[in-house]
Amino acid sequence: MSTTTDIVAKLWSLCNILRDDGVTYNEYVTELTFLLFLKMMEETGHEKRLPEGFTWSDLERREGLDQLEFYRLLLLELGNTQKTNDPTVLAIFSNAQTHLRRPANLKSLTKAIDDLDWFSAREEGLGTLYEGLLEKNAAEKKSGAGQYFTPRPLIDAIVRLMKPQPGEVIQDPAAGTGGFLVAADHYIKAHTDDLFELSEKQAFFQRHHAYTGAELVPDAHRLCLMNLMLHGIESMVTSADTLSPDGEALGKADLIMTNPPFGTKKGGGRPVRADFSITADTSNKQLAFVEHIVRALKPGGRAAVVVPDNVLFEDNTGRRLRSWVMELCNLHTILRLPTGIFYAQGVKTNVVFLTRGRTDQNNTSTVWVYDMRTNMPSFGKTRPLNREDFAEFEAFYGDDPYGKSLRTDLGENDRFRMFTREQIRDRNDNLDISWLRDETGDPEERLTDPDDIAAAILVHLRNALEEIEALTEELETESESINPEAFEEEV
Repeated sequence: MSTTTDIVAKLWSLCNILRDDGVTYNEYVTELTFLLFLKMMEETGHEKRLPEGFTWSDLERREGLDQLEFYRLLLLELGNTQKTNDPTVLAIFSNAQTHLRRPANLKSLTKAIDDLDWFSAREEGLGTLYEGLLEKNAAEKKSGAGQYFTPRPLIDAIVRLMKPQPGEVIQDPAAGTGGFLVAADHYIKAHTDDLFELSEKQAFFQRHHAYTGAELVPDAHRLCLMNLMLHGIESMVTSADTLSPDGEALGKADLIMTNPPFGTKKGGGRPVRADFSITADTSNKQLAFVEHIVRALKPGGRAAVVVPDNVLFEDNTGRRLRSWVMELCNLHTILRLPTGIFYAQGVKTNVVFLTRGRTDQNNTSTVWVYDMRTNMPSFGKTRPLNREDFAEFEAFYGDDPYGKSLRTDLGENDRFRMFTREQIRDRNDNLDISWLRDETGDPEERLTDPDDIAAAILVHLRNALEEIEALTEELETESESINPEAFEEEV
């Protein structure tokens, strides 16, 4: 077991103490983020980024109620623009508050953190340690954090195919905990000798301007900033709703990799973007994110986006969106992902690979579909996703990140097939294409864990509700389009 794995296990074991104080798993990770940030500032010699008198040692040396009260004050001060100047520190501690109520629990945390093997942790990488903690949290169903955490083997496979390059602007409009941006940074550093092969100007760009993004959920945004900082990325992912006018401020990108949230935009709000035309009247977030991605790509820019099945088959707005995307972009590849790799077992997803055209017409001529879902194992805790699972798809995809490598359709018994634009048009632009005979049955029928079964049922209920909401929207739109005067004249 590596030092990092051992440290993550020790930190995670402390959550059992805090559960008796009413602290949830997700709250615990946020609490750890605050404390680990202070400790890591000390370990890396960056305490000058903090206001004087509010460092790790100032907190750790206190005892009892005095320590808890000082901790509450510290959280306020680090998020106070009058006391803190560092933008990353301000963003991480914005509106921060502790869920700890017992002084003994805070002391247990500070002592446990102080006693860790920080020398070895620095050697293996503090960013690696923090990512391990995020992954541990995502694997815990009760935390609900999986909605923000895309499996690392999937992220790494996408990054290997997209081949991010130095000097490119790389965007994630639904950044979550920053997995795609961190993996892109890993890839570029691995191919540039940790940026030492770049000029000073180029290296500065990579650290400070190469990565952009937004995250709506405040706690996920904190985790993202912490993750980026610990990996030496000083680019600022904003706390914003990409589907609002704020999303336009993200600007244009050479490469977009993202796993947008699924579901509908609640609270009666709909995307209000001056540049949206296809999805302006829908509350379906995943459709709206696809429109943002296409509009945010530079001409010739490429993207890989995780979408649920309904984006590929939904009628009305969904069909108009797909037709529009295939006009403006070369939608060259679809990867049908297996079930069970995300937080909810019932969510069926795909990765869509596309390139923004340099003109706005007839950019898609063929679409290649790789079926990684049919006759595949049921993934989960007992059968985790790993790098080898993507090896065949990566070989079929080829070395060209734009999907232009030579490919061969081996027929209806193979997993990788090509469909022409005309064939897709004959399907009313339905891209939910499958051809292999499923000989294993529904993976949900093989579920045994009560949490997995409950999650699958919940997803089906949510999907049904979203379909009802989408139908209601369409009916309302049709009703509003009827001219009452013309109807009366006809009568």
